[in-house]
Amino acid sequence: MNASRSWRGSDLARQIVVLSALSFMLIAAVIGAGAFGNSAVEDQQGGALDTDGSYLAPAGPAFSIWSVIYLGLIAYAIWQALPGQRTNPRQRALGWLIALTMTLNGLWLVAARFGTLFLTVVVIVLLLAALGWTFRVAVATREPRGGVVDSVLIDGVTGLHLGWVTLATVANTAAYLTTVVPADWENAASAIGIAVLIVVALIGLAIAWRSSWRVTPALALAWGLSWLAVERFGGEPQSTPIGVTAIIVAVVVLVPPVAVSVLRLLRPSVD
Repeated sequence: MNASRSWRGSDLARQIVVLSALSFMLIAAVIGAGAFGNSAVEDQQGGALDTDGSYLAPAGPAFSIWSVIYLGLIAYAIWQALPGQRTNPRQRALGWLIALTMTLNGLWLVAARFGTLFLTVVVIVLLLAALGWTFRVAVATREPRGGVVDSVLIDGVTGLHLGWVTLATVANTAAYLTTVVPADWENAASAIGIAVLIVVALIGLAIAWRSSWRVTPALALAWGLSWLAVERFGGEPQSTPIGVTAIIVAVVVLVPPVAVSVLRLLRPSVD
């Protein structure tokens, strides 16, 4: 009886924590958007986080993916708070982790507004690690034919979050390094950028492989890489080699999981 009561109390606490983490993240996002008269994220840190902050920053429209991620997290938080989800074993495994990712998401915005550029790098690396672990648990706990809502709000949203933050971590780190490395390093910017994007390709393929070729991380990563290419072709600083490499990496990252997804549609017995 005591064990059962303890489980119920923990389950309710988890649901409340997820909703609280969502509230914190959304408040931070509203402040980060400059809704209360403060500067928006791209104007903070001396403009280092803007699209021209480094050779690895994507164009502005890339950041619209946050709207999809936030809407997905809102839907997840509401869904997991339903009484029918309270004792769901998958929610028990993932609820606390997803709450952690939302909290770190909000903390990054706080760091960008009130902290230092280096602190934003620390927080986004922690967020990336938390998302990687969360997605790993999501893949491990996924039940065959677990349902569309479960698949979209857990696997889909977490995958998009992970894929986008993978590239955002690269852009954030590049923005910080741009402010501290010697100015003459810019002569090697294209070569360094290409090398980094090759590493991004390997990371993207590793995520796909370790997640049984789930497509959503690749979709978000390819989206960001495509807009990175757009910015390098037509924005500042320009770099055609980096732009071309970004397009190639986007294709390399996206094609394998999409191909596997198509095969799964053709063979419904494969989850």
